[in-house]
Amino acid sequence: MSKIAFLFPGQGAQQVGMCREICETLPVARELLDRANSVLGYDLSQICFEGPADRLNSTVVSQPALYVSSFLALEKLKLESPDLIDQCQMAAGLSLGEYTAIAFAGGFSFEDGLRLVQRRGEAMQAAADETPSGMVSVLGLEREQVASVCDSARQDGEVLQIANLLCPGNTAVSGHQESCNHVADAAEAAGAMKSVPLSVAGAFHTSIMESAVEKLREALEQVEIKSSRIPVCSNVDAKPHTEPDEFCDLLLRQVCSPVLWHDSMQQLLDDGFDEFYEVGYGRVLRGLMKRVSRKTPCHGVLG
Repeated sequence: MSKIAFLFPGQGAQQVGMCREICETLPVARELLDRANSVLGYDLSQICFEGPADRLNSTVVSQPALYVSSFLALEKLKLESPDLIDQCQMAAGLSLGEYTAIAFAGGFSFEDGLRLVQRRGEAMQAAADETPSGMVSVLGLEREQVASVCDSARQDGEVLQIANLLCPGNTAVSGHQESCNHVADAAEAAGAMKSVPLSVAGAFHTSIMESAVEKLREALEQVEIKSSRIPVCSNVDAKPHTEPDEFCDLLLRQVCSPVLWHDSMQQLLDDGFDEFYEVGYGRVLRGLMKRVSRKTPCHGVLG
């Protein structure tokens, strides 16, 4: 029997029109989205269905939208493949997706997780507004080479560091905007295939987000966090965790720490996981898995 893990996508997988089809065909999905609207205090469904894109792509909306959409995917699985959910032995999520993974695993309720995600998005947007900053994807270099690119491009007194280790040859760096503006030349000099500025609000997963940590801490203190029924592999240390104090600490550290997605996936493979499901919109996590282990199946549930 396969050893199954569920993977939950992060920011960037959203698209206008998301959630519409499943809500039209699955009444329980529409009910779940209505619950989300009530928690958030605005009509998330309308933004998901109709846009505009710049509103959906904003940090404060895209994070709740992706969290909710993964739960819609879980409702689809419950209907079509209920045994699959029972067979899942591990969960992991990319950045924001880690909240979805913890909620799915029973660490906190759907509503509490959504409140946390909403607060996280607001806090990260506020931190980004305080400091001109950004992120750049660097393709075709190894981890050590990207670290050297950061050293070369970093301007005096500024932050520029690895933020997302996604898969071999695909790394995102974050930092002050002026330093990000120098990444392309430094990456080209190091032999990168290309570098691409990312359409995000700011330098996620760096110390520039420090002001968001205390706001998130206050939100976590209002939530009942429980031991999870299955482990969740953390972005921070690429290790499985089940306990409430661990989840709280890791979610706080995650705001300013690099996302160790490649390390996490390799750890799951080393632990014998041989079948994965991308539970949510997009194909990003399936694409990353192909770069980590081409022969390992990773199935999509939505989009």
